[in-house]
Amino acid sequence: MNFNLMKRLCFIAAILPSFLSAQSQTDPLNVDVSQSVAEVQPTMYGIFFEDINFAADGGLYAELVKNRSFEFTLNPSMGWQQPNTNRHSLNKNSGMLNIMKYKEQNTNHNFARVTVKNADGYQLINEGYRGMGIKKDNQYNLYVNMAKQSGDIQKVIFQLIDESDNVIGETSIMPKGDGWKHYKSQMVASETVENAKLKITFAGTGVIDLDMVSMFPEDTWKGREKGLRKDLVQLLDDLNPGFLRFPGGCIVEGRTLERRYQWKKTVGEIENREVLVNRWNTEFMHKFTPDYYQSFGIGFYEYFQLSEDLGAEPLPILSCGIACQYNTGELVPLDELDPYVQDALDLIEFANGDSSTNWGKLRAKMGHPEPFNMKYIGIGNEQWGEVYIERYAIIEKAIKEKYPEIIVVSGSGPSPDGEHFEYGWEELKKLDVAIVDEHYYRSPEWFRSNAARYDDYDRNGPKVFAGEYAAHPKGVGDGPAENNWEGALAEAAFMTGLERNAGVVHLTSYAPLMAHADAYQWAPDMIWFNNLESYGTPNYYVQKLFATNPGTHVLKVTQNDVPLTGQDNLYLSAVKDAHSKELIFKAVNTGNTSQTITINVEGGKLNRKGTVLTLQDNGLETFNTFEAPEKISPVSSEIKIKRNQVKVELPSQSLSVIKLKI
Repeated sequence: MNFNLMKRLCFIAAILPSFLSAQSQTDPLNVDVSQSVAEVQPTMYGIFFEDINFAADGGLYAELVKNRSFEFTLNPSMGWQQPNTNRHSLNKNSGMLNIMKYKEQNTNHNFARVTVKNADGYQLINEGYRGMGIKKDNQYNLYVNMAKQSGDIQKVIFQLIDESDNVIGETSIMPKGDGWKHYKSQMVASETVENAKLKITFAGTGVIDLDMVSMFPEDTWKGREKGLRKDLVQLLDDLNPGFLRFPGGCIVEGRTLERRYQWKKTVGEIENREVLVNRWNTEFMHKFTPDYYQSFGIGFYEYFQLSEDLGAEPLPILSCGIACQYNTGELVPLDELDPYVQDALDLIEFANGDSSTNWGKLRAKMGHPEPFNMKYIGIGNEQWGEVYIERYAIIEKAIKEKYPEIIVVSGSGPSPDGEHFEYGWEELKKLDVAIVDEHYYRSPEWFRSNAARYDDYDRNGPKVFAGEYAAHPKGVGDGPAENNWEGALAEAAFMTGLERNAGVVHLTSYAPLMAHADAYQWAPDMIWFNNLESYGTPNYYVQKLFATNPGTHVLKVTQNDVPLTGQDNLYLSAVKDAHSKELIFKAVNTGNTSQTITINVEGGKLNRKGTVLTLQDNGLETFNTFEAPEKISPVSSEIKIKRNQVKVELPSQSLSVIKLKI
């Protein structure tokens, strides 16, 4: 063959796919804004929270002291160090720490008895949750319960120290009299330190008891004392969530039923909430975290309060009487299920009952006289098989008999397909359930190829809650690197399918929500944080663009009478917003070349200018970091509209949200 001819043929072969792709988009898209096909539920885009990856203690909950009440079952003094009594110390006999049991039976089992033998000062140091994040000039509130037993300990000094043991904040408390007394003090930090510690020095000699040694920043979300970490809640608030699902996740189930999440143990006075080992502490041996416990400083009251703060519907999930089926699969016999039924009924009373009811009275006493107006409750997390269906049916029946207005959420198991999934759906349809929770953690390829997943779902059957999903890229580094643009872009493509099918899909949430960069068990995660900073991943910004532009009604968009579900790497959905009078398109181009689309709009007159918010990066393995937290984040631009025709260039590997005033 002629060499020059061969080169020409090779060149044509190389450019032909791109040429054909570009040509395929010369056919316009068509949409009629006067013809909606479904309503978008206010709950369409929400938040799923689980205490995994130190997301609660050490994360959202702003407590800085780890094991504040000496309750960790594996080692009650875990997190506490005695620097001047170790084997290298010249002052070995300065004192000792003993963990004691309260004589009376209560949910706070232990306290610390400190014996100080040397007037030079015995010390304790709390290491915090992988250290303590301290910010210069910020005030920190210290709380402690103390009881002098004997001797003459005149003063207890509390100091914040940096990694080199330099003091960066200090206060002191003079313990008084006999018996337990509660003390509060404050200190102001002189430096910003990511991995600070709290040092306690006892001046004098004698014996003194300690419990609930606690420290919080003064600057919390909404300024609440002993509240939530401000920057993390702000990231959640910025998502405009329609609901907050809590408290999980697999911690609802527990490795055993004894270790399941029991909501009644998480309300009332904080010091009386019984500490529980977190089910993720030893689940993964390569992510071994034996110091992972739940203090329940964030309990069900705080979750309801957070939902209210965010303007989100609360969606609590309760145990159905089955421990995690990946672990023990322990079952409650059907004739012993009454306590689980009662837990659900009592929770509804706690959330919605007036202050004359037993549980409504407790809510009011905790500071919220008005009901939380809960509308949803979930029974079971990722259970499957006949054992789940029969237990779910019993609990749902009891709820519907007493509270027919409550929407009960069921589950289809841990996978989006297969025998357990098919069986669950078949049986739940027979029960005429309202909503089925589906979960999928799959590859980016799966998400792209399943953008039309709900196109053929029964419009008259149960609605769908896409309750846990995330694309898991392969062949990348563990941790934040898994939140790369490839996964986020695939999720965006999939989400256009969720939105197009809003008549079937009523709730959706990415999972897991957040992770401590130095103490995580699972990745990818939507938000990453350390002791001082936090940032949203590309996945976060995909969620935010959809959730802050949800619209109120779905519109049908076609090209040659066919919806775009991945043809030529193009995915698209459209909504109109009856409140803001906007037409909103979400367009995803997963190809490696740009595409120009033309949209003909009928049924309404458009303003002459519009806005495009674009997420884009040419590197699929690109991800955000603490150093570059907005490397992939939305960029705004303006477009012009002529004669109700919209022409937009979609960059390669991009999500574009096109907003047009009607």
